[in-house]
Amino acid sequence: MPPIRLLLLDDHVLFREGLNRLLVSEPDFQTVAQCGTPAEALRALARSNVDIVLLDFDLEDDTGTRFIHTARAAGYRGKILMVTAGMSALEMALAWKMGISGIFLKHNAPAILLEAIRVVAAGGVWTDQRMTPHSEAARPLSQGADGHLTPREQQVLRGVMEGLSNKEIALKIGVSLSSVKASLQHLFEKAGVRTRSQLVRIALERSLETPPQIS
Repeated sequence: MPPIRLLLLDDHVLFREGLNRLLVSEPDFQTVAQCGTPAEALRALARSNVDIVLLDFDLEDDTGTRFIHTARAAGYRGKILMVTAGMSALEMALAWKMGISGIFLKHNAPAILLEAIRVVAAGGVWTDQRMTPHSEAARPLSQGADGHLTPREQQVLRGVMEGLSNKEIALKIGVSLSSVKASLQHLFEKAGVRTRSQLVRIALERSLETPPQIS
C-alpha cells in the first residue's frame, strides 16, 4: 500500500518538528511538508499530492478555518484533521461545516494521534470524547415565512461564516457590492442582530443549512 501523505501546518516549531519525527518513524506515513504559515502550506499543496493536512487552529495571526476556506478554493480536496490545544463550540461547529474529518487534542498520547490519522485516512471521522460535536438542531433563523433565506442570502451568509469581506463575497458569487450589503442587512433583520459576529453566532447555534460552498 502507498504511504499516507501528510502535510503539517502548525506555527510552533518544536511541536511541528516533534510531530514530524513521530510520523517518519511509521512506515505507512510520509511527511510531504511541514509548514509554519498558511502561505507555506498553500505552496506545498500546489506542488505535492497530500492525503491529509494536520492543521492547528491557532496560527498566529490567522486561523485554521480561514486556511480551510483558502485551501479548498485553491483546489485541495483531501482530508483535514485538526490537531489543536482546543477550540470553542462555535469554532468547532464552523470547522465541521467546512468539511473537516476530525479534531484531535494535542495533550493526548502520540499513539492515539497515529490511530486518528489512520482512521481519517480510511474514510472515518475522529472526534475526541472531550470535544462536543456541533449541534444538529435545525431551527430557522427567525420564525415564520419571513425567516426563510433566499439563495442569495444563503450565499452571503456562507461567505460571512468563512470570514470573507463584503467585497470578497461579491467577487466570489458574481454580484455587486451593494447587492451583498443589501442581503447582509436582510440577514441582520431576520436574525435580530446588528453585527457580523452576532450573525455567525446565531447561525452556528441554530445550525442553519447553508450551501457547502459559494458557487
